[in-house]
Amino acid sequence: MTETDATPKDAELARHATKMAKKKAARDKIMAGKAGEKGLIIVHTGAGKGKSSSGFGMILRSVAHGMPCAVVQFIKGAWDTGERRLLTTHFADLCQFHAMGEGFTWETQDKARDIAAAQAGWEKAKELIRDP
Repeated sequence: MTETDATPKDAELARHATKMAKKKAARDKIMAGKAGEKGLIIVHTGAGKGKSSSGFGMILRSVAHGMPCAVVQFIKGAWDTGERRLLTTHFADLCQFHAMGEGFTWETQDKARDIAAAQAGWEKAKELIRDP
């Protein structure tokens, strides 16, 4: 096919290919400058639904890729959740699971105990963060 035989669609595809090649070259240059791997800390907060779903989705992706990870829950305590059961039964070698709370504060009605449980959870989280 000669240049005169090219259709507008062919020209658009060629422009796109050139643009993507430039993007790839720029991205490859950025990635070449990266050294070592770093851990990632993600905190989910806020009212409403979605925090656990989002967090466990990330945990499952990490486990699926063979990456070590940990869960520190500050509220749920001894609840026997499906997520906890799955991770501790099938993926304990990759994912540490720590349910540190004693329930919702409006259920426990004991501020001092709630604060102590939160502090214990935070200490566990710091320990995990420091562990390479």
